[in-house]
Amino acid sequence: MAENLFIPRTTRKAVSLAGLGPVALAKAGTIPDLANNTGARGIAGARVLEPVPRFISADCETVIANENNASIVLGRDRPNNRISGYGGRGETQCAMIDVVCGRMGADPRQVNEQGEFTEVNPDFKLDAARIYISQKTDIDENFGLVPGRVGISSTKSGIALKADGIRIIARDGIKLITRTDMLNSQGASVESVVGIDLIAGNDDTDIQPMVKGSNLVAAIEELVSHVDALSGIVDSFLMSQMEFNSFATTHFHISPGWGAPTPPSPTMVSSGVATAVKQLTQTKLSLLSHKANLAMYKINFLNPIGKKYINSRYNNTN
Repeated sequence: MAENLFIPRTTRKAVSLAGLGPVALAKAGTIPDLANNTGARGIAGARVLEPVPRFISADCETVIANENNASIVLGRDRPNNRISGYGGRGETQCAMIDVVCGRMGADPRQVNEQGEFTEVNPDFKLDAARIYISQKTDIDENFGLVPGRVGISSTKSGIALKADGIRIIARDGIKLITRTDMLNSQGASVESVVGIDLIAGNDDTDIQPMVKGSNLVAAIEELVSHVDALSGIVDSFLMSQMEFNSFATTHFHISPGWGAPTPPSPTMVSSGVATAVKQLTQTKLSLLSHKANLAMYKINFLNPIGKKYINSRYNNTN
């Protein structure tokens, strides 16, 4: 069973007015919910004052924003300042929707130390949570992602989701599918099938292919059959050896003096009997136990009814 990971909560204050300028702080007295520090500041959806940096918008952009540092920007591809991205280069067919919550991340500032308004551009590293959609963009470069085996997407449409935690939840099923069309968003042919990379820590130095469960089961079943056959070979050898040991234990010679058989060697008899008993009680029983263990192994790991079946009962890959 997978270990339950505890993700610690932040130790930051639940309410922080750091980064507000004196004018904004004075304004707090005009808002009923903020006038009394002991009152219901922002509770139940009431207004709350907090530092929100000014967004530097471009002429082509339509900005929908509220006073709690959430915004939707409609424009052209722009990962940072107004000259960045394909929109900054003046290119067409690079429409963009940028959904952002929490510009400047954990330390938003409405004013700087000189009391001047803080103005910010999109920051794909610092901003708290974002959904970025663009008709034409360099999605991997913009977010600083490693190539993996899928590679780097350039001058193509892209969608990125970034936050501390992302959950994709479906009431039915989830499919991750590549190469559904023969042409990409720029009208170029999709020449090859590109797969799916699962990369933890943005580190692809040890990226390896995923196994296909049914093929793995078939391979292990064949290996088990080889091991089972080997135990049969050992069992046949053991029975032959026990038969030979029996003859060797009672082996005798003809006496040259009287022409009568000599008695078996006492040391040979005692050693032969001990060996026969040991092979029968230990080696033979061990082989029987080994074959039983192999059968239970196949049921436990390679059969869908097994408690530790190695294939997922729900998830699939090609």
